[in-house]
Amino acid sequence: MKAAVFYGPEQPLRVEEVPTPEPGPGEVLVKVAACGVCHTDLHYIDHGTPTFKKPPLILGHEISGTVAALGPEVSGFSEGDRVLLPAVLTCGTCFLCRTGRENICENLRMFGNHVDGGFAEYVVAPAKDIFHLPEEIPLVEGAIIADAITTPFHAVVNRGQVTPGDWVVVIGCGGIGLNLVQVAAALGARVIAVDIVEAKLEWARKLGAVEAINAKEVERLDKQVRRITGQGGVDVAFEAIGHPRIQEQAFACLRTGGRLVLVGYSPEAMTLNSGRAMFREMEIVGSLGCRLADYPRVIELARQGRIKVAEMVTHKFSLDEVNEAFDTLRRGEALRAVVVV
Repeated sequence: MKAAVFYGPEQPLRVEEVPTPEPGPGEVLVKVAACGVCHTDLHYIDHGTPTFKKPPLILGHEISGTVAALGPEVSGFSEGDRVLLPAVLTCGTCFLCRTGRENICENLRMFGNHVDGGFAEYVVAPAKDIFHLPEEIPLVEGAIIADAITTPFHAVVNRGQVTPGDWVVVIGCGGIGLNLVQVAAALGARVIAVDIVEAKLEWARKLGAVEAINAKEVERLDKQVRRITGQGGVDVAFEAIGHPRIQEQAFACLRTGGRLVLVGYSPEAMTLNSGRAMFREMEIVGSLGCRLADYPRVIELARQGRIKVAEMVTHKFSLDEVNEAFDTLRRGEALRAVVVV
């Protein structure tokens, strides 16, 4: 089969022929329809973030496709079924899995990190972890549900615990940030979107933000947020960039008793006024991926059109154009790009 192979940082992916995987017991061979292009992949390519499986490795973790073959002991799927693969595979037996937190499974495996991913014509996945994709959701664009939609859903619903009427600020309106906006708005929150690109702020308004702030045009973001809310800040702040200074700004936007949710990844330390966090009972939580238990809920919201999916995919590339797809991501031109296999 053809695949885009990662050989190491600061190198373009190489599109070449590799062996087609075969499904083992309990596994399904999926013919890939599309795979989303994510900043996580850029961390491996551009920033030297190590993958758990040493290269060569096939990247890509937002995967949709059709069932091509079934391994032994598989039920509930047939050849030709439209399916969505979660970004993270779980063991189902560790303490965290058994207590409902399978997104941080002690033995988790991630496509394009621990195992070969979706920038390929075929990929193998455990049948227990994949989901049927309804006909109402387009197969190609539906790939982004695997991470770009489910990760914000988990951050908003489970980690942010957003409720109707909450004031929420989302800092960073890229692919993940805009989906944080639309999920929070769908829950009835009053969302303030923050970015430095007007086109992204306009998208945030379309997706339900009641206010949009260009951070380059205000002297103090936290003061502007407090002015808008009239209550000393927001109930929940989401940082979707992954930069210590921006994380500190997000924390400053919170009211007393507020909650900061870190969605963007950064290996660097942020500065925290621990006295303020203690005296005002502030919360800081991380958010990673999404529980498998929540995927059916997200898929149903997308099927109903309450969460937009197709509209979020603004760029499509062939497998041979995978490096052009990453150039588009580097330039910040796409809300979400997918590689159509």
